[in-house]
Amino acid sequence: MRVINGQVFDLEQGFVERDVCTDGTLLSAASGDGETLDAAGCYVIPGLVDVHFHGCVGEDFSDATPDGLQRMADFELSQGVTYICPAGMTLPEDQLTAICKNAAAHRAAASHGAELAGLHLEGPFLCMAKKGAQNGAFLHDPDGDMLHRLQEAANGLVKLVTLAPEQPGSLEFIRAARADGVNVSLGHTTADYETASAAYEAGARQATHLFNAMPPFTHREPGVVGAAFDHPEVRAELICDGIHIHPSVVRAVFRLFGPERVILISDSLRATGMPDGVYPFGGQEIEVHGNRATMLGHPETLAGSVTSLMGCLRQAVSFGIPLADAVRAASFNPAQSIGIDQRAGSLDTGKEASFVLLDKTDLSIRSIVFKGALVQD
Repeated sequence: MRVINGQVFDLEQGFVERDVCTDGTLLSAASGDGETLDAAGCYVIPGLVDVHFHGCVGEDFSDATPDGLQRMADFELSQGVTYICPAGMTLPEDQLTAICKNAAAHRAAASHGAELAGLHLEGPFLCMAKKGAQNGAFLHDPDGDMLHRLQEAANGLVKLVTLAPEQPGSLEFIRAARADGVNVSLGHTTADYETASAAYEAGARQATHLFNAMPPFTHREPGVVGAAFDHPEVRAELICDGIHIHPSVVRAVFRLFGPERVILISDSLRATGMPDGVYPFGGQEIEVHGNRATMLGHPETLAGSVTSLMGCLRQAVSFGIPLADAVRAASFNPAQSIGIDQRAGSLDTGKEASFVLLDKTDLSIRSIVFKGALVQD
């Protein structure tokens, strides 16, 4: 396939005029089949990578059902998200094990839809005071042996784990996680600057949904946000749904951290792609009105988003983030965070041919190509 007449995303130059060619499932210097896709009036961007979402279309990753996970993968691909790393909740170990095994079975079956590139354990190693929508009954102190058991159940698919670093045993947990090939992200935490810095120096490399479920960033107590900024190897997740973070703060984060360190996430719930109403969530219930999801009976507690990652990318652009920066934050940066950047996240020759054509006028999806195959046109 040869994609012609489009403005093509480039990591170094932003958008450039060039052809994109595929030879089977990979990007190549020349087309291998003579097929042509006209991208006139479009941007050509890498398929997006969501490393933190819980569900969509009525399904939740934590339900650990094969059909539900398949429906999620199909929906995500339809939204231009070609690689997914769904997140589990704070639950008992037996249910977390079921989630991990379900993910491993889905991966082994070479299922259709977006590729399951990993999974994110957002719980249970969090703190009670900042648990947010997580179920406090199942919180657990950091436990490297437990993480290893879950990694074995997932057949190595655990790529991210969220940790409250003030909990006992956190530094040892970070070292154990790294030995298991797991990236540690700080979140759902009351940690001060010094505690968070110690965790980053021990090997944590991410911040989970920056500003949400952590102490505020103030001039005398910079907390996790300041610690993340001071460690240039650390990336920060950002929920850009127009609800969780004010547009001014979104702009400030991109300026403060730079576009190479921001990871756009959706943190989407099973209500994404569904009508308003009440939905189960991690053994609790949430209430959805429009673009806002809160804990049932606690309208002040946000539960996650009901916006896809592509929707968050469009929202970021509407807030004044340059399109190239938003694309990088939703593709290459998250690919790096789960270790798939050598084959995904940009449009370099030799990488997998997964990309999306966006209409220049409104950033709506015109076409989706996944691993060389046109799946939506």
